[in-house]
Amino acid sequence: MSAPTIAAITAFALRIPFDHWGPSPAFAGQPRTTLDTVLVRVTTDRGTVGWGEAYGGFWSAVVPAIDQWVAPLAIGQKVDDVELPARIERTLHNLGRAGATIHAISGLDIALWDIRGKLAGVPVATLLGGRRRDRIGVYASLLQYNGDLDRVRRIVDRALGDGFQQIKLHERTAEAVAAARDVAGPNVPLMVDTNCAWLPADAADAVTEMAPSDLLWIEEPIWPPEDFASLAALRHTTGVATAIGENAGNALDFKKMLADDCVDYVQPSVIKIGGLTPLWRICTESEAAGATCVPHSPFFGPGYLATIQVLAAKEQASALERFYCDLAFDPCGSFAPIADGFIDIPDGPGLGGDPDMDLIDQYRA
Repeated sequence: MSAPTIAAITAFALRIPFDHWGPSPAFAGQPRTTLDTVLVRVTTDRGTVGWGEAYGGFWSAVVPAIDQWVAPLAIGQKVDDVELPARIERTLHNLGRAGATIHAISGLDIALWDIRGKLAGVPVATLLGGRRRDRIGVYASLLQYNGDLDRVRRIVDRALGDGFQQIKLHERTAEAVAAARDVAGPNVPLMVDTNCAWLPADAADAVTEMAPSDLLWIEEPIWPPEDFASLAALRHTTGVATAIGENAGNALDFKKMLADDCVDYVQPSVIKIGGLTPLWRICTESEAAGATCVPHSPFFGPGYLATIQVLAAKEQASALERFYCDLAFDPCGSFAPIADGFIDIPDGPGLGGDPDMDLIDQYRA
């Protein structure tokens, strides 16, 4: 019997209220009061349903990209056609090699992996070559507190009290980093994501000031993020390991990073880079080249579950990123609960579980 075909694709933009115990962070010049994502439901002609996720920071562009560009090219195609997302990307290349188009394709690709796992009756990690570990560590990825030292101390202490054994900050001052280190003690891995805070001329001094806090890595320290030559120079000058990749426009950027010797930890984002297929390829190639793949994953839907499946199957063990906040609705958290800083890999077929449609309807944009 031939493989099922894609019968329908539906995109659901979600806006999920959250509390990170501080003032609302800014996003695109506006207060950020919700964590936004786009869930993608793919239904086959035989009724099997797969779920994917696309970057939702600009969901108003991603949903039309799915509806108008990706879905018409995908409907009627076979679900076991692993080259389908790449062909769609090539067909739509005039719309851009990054951004909404690639984000939309990411959601389709993840959903197709979910379907393939369900049809085979196995977790996606099995399709990737087999599970290498039954549980993975999780690090608390704190939102930004804009250098409020008391709040940084309090939230780091709260995360440690909740069982997390690794902490990532989104701060830009050496004082905030030192405050976190003071609370965490000397043995807790501490990472800092500055979200492209500095121009190359300013980055070395800023990172050098943070270095006494013993960082596992400095993440996205330079603007623009694709200035790999400057990142390589920063890495050499400061001796601090670098982590980059969440802003990569497409999978080819990772080959360039490795060639320029500018990165220790590569961070592809499954909901931005084209889906699980390129994420797995980037993980495999980057680790063969001597880097460590630590995927970017501060999201909560099927993309989060897909990242867990990749971390279960890849050769090197590395930790999962989890935004540290209270969510009004956690689409997939119940399938992979966090306990004492670890997650047990879901055993269910596909990605491990489907989000609740009633709650999707409640929080739709």
